[in-house]
Amino acid sequence: MKTGSLLSAVLIAAGLAATAACSAAPRQRPVEGGPVDTGAGTLTSARKFLEGRWTLESFEVRPPGKAPITLKGQGTLAYDASGNLTMNIRTTDEKTSDLLRAAGIDIRDGVIATEGRTAIDMQNHTLTYFLQGQKPLIKGPLGMERPRHWVVEGDVLTLTTKDDAGQPLSIGRWRKSQAQ
Repeated sequence: MKTGSLLSAVLIAAGLAATAACSAAPRQRPVEGGPVDTGAGTLTSARKFLEGRWTLESFEVRPPGKAPITLKGQGTLAYDASGNLTMNIRTTDEKTSDLLRAAGIDIRDGVIATEGRTAIDMQNHTLTYFLQGQKPLIKGPLGMERPRHWVVEGDVLTLTTKDDAGQPLSIGRWRKSQAQ
């Protein structure tokens, strides 16, 4: 056998032996953890928390340079598992409706009503509404361009819209209904 052929045979044999040795060693698998989107403080837990029916406890509008307007009435808010939102707030007196309208709230026949989808921003603690098939609300304290900053205390959800300087324009407090 020539020296070149012998050297080639040795190199091939060494390569095959190395390959066999590597493939025979047990493989180390990555540690498996739970899904990233579960547990407290996640988008999934926030959506699950919001899901259901909420009853309005209080609603206040703070027009710049004017006295706050406290809504006299009732309301419901409903979120479903897909992030769809339905909100209805009904005032009980015409004076409050007139004041809200003058403050830039789109109120018709004593009712503030919206339907659409909700995007949740966990990092900034905001909800943003996207109305589908509806004329957007007029720009004002409840304008769709203003995200709702949310705070949760027990079973109470506080939604606040803010002006460009970060001052509250509207504050709504909603309590989760027990009957789902």
